[in-house]
Amino acid sequence: MSKAQDPFYIVKEEIQESIDKLQSSFHQWERIRPDNEQRVRLTKELFTNCESIEWQVDELDKAISVAARDPSLYGIDEVELENRRRWTSSARTQVGNVKKAVVAGRENGNSVSAMHRELMRLPDRSNMYTVEDNDDFISSESDRQMLLIRQQDEELDELSASVERIGGVGLTIHEELLAQEKIIDDLGNEMDSTTNRLDFVQKKVAMVMKKASATGQCMMISFLLGLFIILFILVFFT
Repeated sequence: MSKAQDPFYIVKEEIQESIDKLQSSFHQWERIRPDNEQRVRLTKELFTNCESIEWQVDELDKAISVAARDPSLYGIDEVELENRRRWTSSARTQVGNVKKAVVAGRENGNSVSAMHRELMRLPDRSNMYTVEDNDDFISSESDRQMLLIRQQDEELDELSASVERIGGVGLTIHEELLAQEKIIDDLGNEMDSTTNRLDFVQKKVAMVMKKASATGQCMMISFLLGLFIILFILVFFT
């Protein structure tokens, strides 16, 4: 499955966008004076967004745990699973650092230096993994993939049965062709034998005819004609 179709990367991108917006709001928050009403409002928003993102990351961890039970079913390997775990850990660290900085700023006033130290610990966005789907989305995708696999198995079974039937028909045709080939060979041998016998008889007759004189030939013809007449009388008049 490509990254564009993998639910992990789809949800991961959404969470990454939420983290980017969280960091943007945090940078805006730190530039506002502690006693400013807008900062108080942003503080509440930051806490709410942090909790929302943490919940989404927790759901991703659950989905990764489900996929880890049978990685081959989801088309991933151990390396990919480890990369996904590292990303969720990194995302959780980023959100936690922002949350700590906001708490520190709220409790200690405008401690800009403390907040900068927290921000320096945030990982670079270019090294971050884009977000995965939540557990429900993974589960539905898993069900869909299992259904597709079952359908493919059924189609393969039908194809296998068809191939076996075609193989059986082919074997039968092959056996019939072998039998017919044997019959044709036997017939050819008999024809060759008969032709040889006819040639032999023709040669003998030719030799006899050459040796016999014209008178002998006439006598032979007369004898044969008389024999034919006798046989004709016996057949039709007796």
